[in-house]
Amino acid sequence: MSMDRIEHWVSSLRAEWPFKLRLRTWPVVISLLFFACMATGLAVVATTHMTRMQFAQLQQLEQEKNQLQTEWGQLLLEEGAWSTPARIEQIATERLDMRIPDVNDVEVIRP
Repeated sequence: MSMDRIEHWVSSLRAEWPFKLRLRTWPVVISLLFFACMATGLAVVATTHMTRMQFAQLQQLEQEKNQLQTEWGQLLLEEGAWSTPARIEQIATERLDMRIPDVNDVEVIRP
């Protein structure tokens, strides 16, 4: 091959090849970018929706937890009130007619 022919081939390759290739791939590239943008947009919307739903569920669970902790505290207070000696003595006196015996009513038995 002659030098002129090689130079002509290189210059035509530089002038035509990238433009022809770009013209053929240009719609494909645009389509791919469009679908990539659409997919990314849908992923963002779906992720945002799921995040909001999970946050709402988290708030509901935290509210239920606070209510249960309040009930637990009330139950602990009631348990403490029910097991006091004064409460037991009051119930024994009212329901069973029990009382603390007087000194005169106490009889000591020896073996």
